Amino acid sequence: MKTVIMAGGRGTRISSVASDIPKPMIKIDGVPVLEREICCLREQGFTDLILTVSHMSEQIISYFGDGSRFGVSIEYYVEEKPLGNAGALFKLRDKLDGDFLLLNADAVFDIDFNRFVEYHRQKGGLVTLFTHPNSHPYDSGLLLADSDGRVEKWLAKEDERPQWYRNRVNAGLHVISPEALDMSGIDGDSVGTERDGKIVKADLDRQILKPLCGTGKMFCYDSPEYVKDMGTPDRYEAVCRDFANGVVQAKNLRSKQRAIFLDRDGTLNKYVGFLRNIDEFELADDAAEAVKLINASGCLAIVATNQPVIARGEVTFDELSEIHNKMETLLGHDGAYLDGIYFCPHHPHKGYEGEIPELKIECDCRKPKAGMLLKAAVEFNIDLSESWMIGDGENDILAGKAAGCRTALIGSGSFGQDITADSLIEAVRRITVQ
Repeated sequence: MKTVIMAGGRGTRISSVASDIPKPMIKIDGVPVLEREICCLREQGFTDLILTVSHMSEQIISYFGDGSRFGVSIEYYVEEKPLGNAGALFKLRDKLDGDFLLLNADAVFDIDFNRFVEYHRQKGGLVTLFTHPNSHPYDSGLLLADSDGRVEKWLAKEDERPQWYRNRVNAGLHVISPEALDMSGIDGDSVGTERDGKIVKADLDRQILKPLCGTGKMFCYDSPEYVKDMGTPDRYEAVCRDFANGVVQAKNLRSKQRAIFLDRDGTLNKYVGFLRNIDEFELADDAAEAVKLINASGCLAIVATNQPVIARGEVTFDELSEIHNKMETLLGHDGAYLDGIYFCPHHPHKGYEGEIPELKIECDCRKPKAGMLLKAAVEFNIDLSESWMIGDGENDILAGKAAGCRTALIGSGSFGQDITADSLIEAVRRITVQ
């Protein structure tokens, strides 16, 4: 699979860090960010690269050459005049004979690209967008998708958004079929020519990707792996710290992850019995602070919750999804995010008016069984022996122990837990300082 890396940015916002070199040549721990990207790709077998270059392009070409020094093959497309952030793709169309990776050269990342590409192939769409949660979804571009990951809406940060939404932010990494370029209606021959006194350009998001929303041809790939723009001095300093501390490399899903699993009712949100009405959902007073602490620790923050109200016919799947959107929105307002939410919709006891018969079963996911944790372990490559389950009841502790995790109980009782705490934040503090 070819990889196209857009390396033509001027880097005006970060000029105070380095004004005499192109943005992709800015160093992270002594190594240019573009070189780090290329090494990450090479280690995973992606060695056929095309770099689109413009500003100070001679420095990039001189440093990387044909790529042989770095174990890859590099071709270049030099934009003599600005073509927009997708114009070069139309000039390269004859070289793009299959699905390709499209990356930005000014992002710091370390992700499992083979996992990303395999997901794209399984879905069979034209485009797959790498998405992740972040600490400021309220001012980020958001993607709204259905339960199978099909992108339905693309919201820029200035667009009106739903009251409650999933923390799913576009990270700027893509797998794209050339067919998406062909469907855009853009005349590649016209790109770069002058029309009405202006150079014809092509915009990736506006003209190629956003029109695919709602068509079933574009998917989200949700991942907790590290992807950050280093476009401002503050962000640059932050990614330098993260790299030096090993955070960037550790988040790659090829590496075993540590997780802190969280019960929902009575742990993350205030307990109201069976929560059936979204208006009754209220975060626990220390929930956002605790989740932020998990985020900062490098552990994954993953919810695992029994929701028998689904099987009992008291809450629909869509209503539960909206409740969870509210949970993510409220956490996001306070700078916290969840890496995953798992729920069990089953309930074995029958006799409820409106119950859903096919969900009234003995399953492997309902706590105290470990099914939700085991599923998360596969999907996030989690080392359960290095992970924790926190909850307020016996079933949480038993599920954690069944999965091989260490466990923490909020409240009182003795169920074999490793930690007993008075609050979620106390439990998280005791876990993350170990």
